[in-house]
Amino acid sequence: MNDRYLSVDQVAELLGTTARFPRRLIEERRIRYVKVGRHVRIPESALHEYLASRTVEPIRLRRVGLRRAA
Repeated sequence: MNDRYLSVDQVAELLGTTARFPRRLIEERRIRYVKVGRHVRIPESALHEYLASRTVEPIRLRRVGLRRAA
């Protein structure tokens, strides 16, 4: 498997957040990560899985024409 391993700062930049958010995800075990010595790396596929599991699809509403009562 050819997976890129991203640092906490790289994940934060991709998500548009501070480094605190990915660190909290790691601490709460809400995202997969790999320990390499004292460094923590997040596989790119884990980031995609996390985002896919939290993606909310829009609700498609039927458009009903307004009708006047006689």
